[in-house]
Amino acid sequence: MKNMLVTGGCGFIGTNFIRYLLNESDFSGRVINVDKLTYAGNPENLFDIERDFPERYIFVKVDICDCDGIARIFDDYEIDTVCHFAAESHVDRSIVSPDAFIQTNIVGTFNLLESAKSNQDRLQLFYHISTDEVFGSLGREGFFTEETPYRPNSPYSASKAASDHLVRAYYKTYGLPVIISNCSNNYGPYQFPEKLIPLIILNALEGKPLPVYGDGRYIRDWLYVRDHCIAIWELIKNGKRGGTYNIGGNNEVENINLVEMICDILDGLQKSKDNKSRRELIAFVKDRPGHDRRYAIDSTKLKKELGWVPEESLETGIHKTIKWYLDNQEWVDRVRSGEYQSWIKEHYDFGNCIIRDKN
Repeated sequence: MKNMLVTGGCGFIGTNFIRYLLNESDFSGRVINVDKLTYAGNPENLFDIERDFPERYIFVKVDICDCDGIARIFDDYEIDTVCHFAAESHVDRSIVSPDAFIQTNIVGTFNLLESAKSNQDRLQLFYHISTDEVFGSLGREGFFTEETPYRPNSPYSASKAASDHLVRAYYKTYGLPVIISNCSNNYGPYQFPEKLIPLIILNALEGKPLPVYGDGRYIRDWLYVRDHCIAIWELIKNGKRGGTYNIGGNNEVENINLVEMICDILDGLQKSKDNKSRRELIAFVKDRPGHDRRYAIDSTKLKKELGWVPEESLETGIHKTIKWYLDNQEWVDRVRSGEYQSWIKEHYDFGNCIIRDKN
């Protein structure tokens, strides 16, 4: 693998994967990061990577729905591996504005697959990152496995299910070397503040209400983002082509208990201004439409084939995440104020597929 295309590399998981790939893994090739830079894409996340790896990290601003732009990137950089993170990923936004999810998650994936197929003579792998939400909702018992039927319940999960099916179809129809992984809820550094864990952390720090949907008894399995990145890299190197894998954190918890854990850890690290427990800030809010009751991932296949297990427990991962947000308040302030978008304009000269000026 000499030239890896990472789509959506300025987003949360993509950022962490590129950082892991270049700082910690045994990967020795180049990373070509393609990102449209929607509201949640922030190239500042990788500023030090660009500085420290000038010969191995290239950023290109382009929409994956741009057929010509994507084809040009495959040709110009002789792409031999694709790691596809780019997606619209917020369920609430998909309910209000599903059209962007259809375009990016389905049409964008199709464009990438077409370019990969056109360069199949050198393509080693098309790795597609998906979600456990494609499986729908679980009852109190059982787990999602690789054989669980798809039953998406939101425009977001439906668009991801469609993209999964496209990737599998290109393997079956054209022999494209692919891997699909479906992960549970990720958390960790660089996550955009609209997501549950950073939202609760930041609101709690400011003494604002901590919104919890419905009765708070919705259950999710939480996966620390670095553990996810390690799993992806192991699958890229050793996963079975044409295979699907579930990646979970073995950390099932009800939302209300997760929020209480964040409050307690934060209280231990930094007392509130009024010296009260931050649990008192918890506020139950109206439930969202089509809210899946429980997700739970069975990662047995990944453990048996590659020996991967998550390193972080929920408590250790949450502790590290809170510490990161406490230590990176300037990043938080720029993101929440929108100032990071001005930073982008100051540091980048954008046209269609314009690479950052190295001068």
